[in-house]
Amino acid sequence: MKAAVVGGGWAGLTAAVELAQAGFRVTVFEAARQLGGRARSVELRGHCLDNGQHILVGAYRETLRLLRTVGTDPDRLLRRLPLELYFPGSLPRPFRLRLPRLPPPLHLAVGLLAAAGPPVAEKLAAVRFLGALQRDGYHVRESDSVAELLDRHGQRGSLRSHLWEALCLAALNTPPANASAQIFANTLRDSLGGGRAATDLLLPATDLDRLLPAAAAAFIRRHGGEIRHGCRIRRIEAGPAVLGEAFDCAVLAVGAQHAPALLAGHPATAALAQTLAGYRFEPIATVYLGFPPQISLPLPMLGLAGHSPTDVGQWVFDRGALCGTAGVLAFVLSAHGPWEELDNATLAARLADQLAVTLRRRLPPVLWQQVIREQRATFSCRPGLPRPGACTGLAGWWLAGDHACAEYPATLEAAVRSGVAAARAIRASLPAGRHACASGASSGPQSPRRG
Repeated sequence: MKAAVVGGGWAGLTAAVELAQAGFRVTVFEAARQLGGRARSVELRGHCLDNGQHILVGAYRETLRLLRTVGTDPDRLLRRLPLELYFPGSLPRPFRLRLPRLPPPLHLAVGLLAAAGPPVAEKLAAVRFLGALQRDGYHVRESDSVAELLDRHGQRGSLRSHLWEALCLAALNTPPANASAQIFANTLRDSLGGGRAATDLLLPATDLDRLLPAAAAAFIRRHGGEIRHGCRIRRIEAGPAVLGEAFDCAVLAVGAQHAPALLAGHPATAALAQTLAGYRFEPIATVYLGFPPQISLPLPMLGLAGHSPTDVGQWVFDRGALCGTAGVLAFVLSAHGPWEELDNATLAARLADQLAVTLRRRLPPVLWQQVIREQRATFSCRPGLPRPGACTGLAGWWLAGDHACAEYPATLEAAVRSGVAAARAIRASLPAGRHACASGASSGPQSPRRG
């Protein structure tokens, strides 16, 4: 059976891998020259960097399963660290929270109570907050924002700003005043509430292309599929068909900002197109600063506390500690904010100054800088946002993308889960005989095909 996947990001690659593994002959159509979508590698100033610094956590079980399926070793290519949030520039005292390697939920209680910086009253309030979420099964008011949820549970001070609000920005890429409390509660359920290993940080120790796209493409080809680059699809065809070629099934795995134009041409998908057209989006900037090789951070990931309107940085990553590119630091700025109004040179200078204040030492001049701005990096994860599933309503066509994973924000895990869901929905929709035929096709050797 032939399957088409339109879009070679993490959602599309996941759907393609799942279908190829089930015996489908998969063709991936990708408009760009490179796979990976919004999580890909780029060549910058002689370095192989990423178009954005991504963070994974131990709770990303489907992502970890996918990596192992395509032959990537996450234990080697992801650096696993206990959750540690360190804001050395925080006032009046540095903030530091580290979850110890203890059985759950003891690791949470000990980590919160031992946190440096917050007063005891804040720590106890945080423990009570988590306890209340657990008792309620992590169900909160659908109409609430994260800020309203935190207000109602008395979350104040440094734990609010450096833990809850920092996690909200990192996971939902939406300011707490606008972010969905229910989606935030879901992420807490599966990370902080999901066992000790689920809270671990998994920081890529290689470029993103090596982490998934290259291995996924090789897997698809080994299973008789192909990758077609430079194929920009401007409309989806009933049948299903792509560029006039007929397929038994097809997955639309493009971003939420691109899907409406492709879906609007059919009465069966008009409502879905209208839903996605109503989404708003949030930006992300990644600012790479190249320092002399001896410059490093005390931890691979460091929080940047803001004390003045000129302080716009949120997180900084030491690419030397992670990937071996000594002296290269990656600053991440999530969601709409004052940083958007700054030109690249000013933004880079302010981040260097903020880091120097944070580290309480003078830094050498920046050798080079590179700013990558994604204006519509993710959908704005707001309360009550309608989220579609895998079904499009158009016979033969299925949907994948982080927007199609209703329980999660726009993360790599959401993209992967949506790809899995689309592939499983396709298999479940097939008559028993055709399903058995497709599954059986994977039992024998497959001749590789070039895309």
